[in-house]
Amino acid sequence: MKSTLVAGLTATRRYEVDKGRTIGFMGDEARVYNTPALIYDMEVTARDLLLEHSDAGEDSVGTRVEVDHLAPTLLGQWVEITVTVEEVKGPGVTFSFTAKDSLDNIGKGVHKRFVVGVEQTKARLLAKAEKAKSAS
Repeated sequence: MKSTLVAGLTATRRYEVDKGRTIGFMGDEARVYNTPALIYDMEVTARDLLLEHSDAGEDSVGTRVEVDHLAPTLLGQWVEITVTVEEVKGPGVTFSFTAKDSLDNIGKGVHKRFVVGVEQTKARLLAKAEKAKSAS
């Protein structure tokens, strides 16, 4: 991680609420932004901010999400997500986030990520895959 990764950094991204980001179980008239999409979009926003401050060969993985999904956002609206670095503690980074659409604040929460070496992580995952093969 670069020394530029410090508390107080923010990033904002806007996402269009397309059909894939909505619930469908109440019918097409009730399609709204789903909570898993909110979490995914927030994680992408946080990861992208971290990548701007990462060294070559580094990336990050999510380790914790606390989310309050406060209001619906309709199919076709946009959602704007803002993440803020609250704490950098070694490879662990804590973010707060807010989400809004054109009418309401629709979400807020906390997200934690862990900065990892890509090659070391791949090696660890391959070792786990081998273990899983022999366990089945």
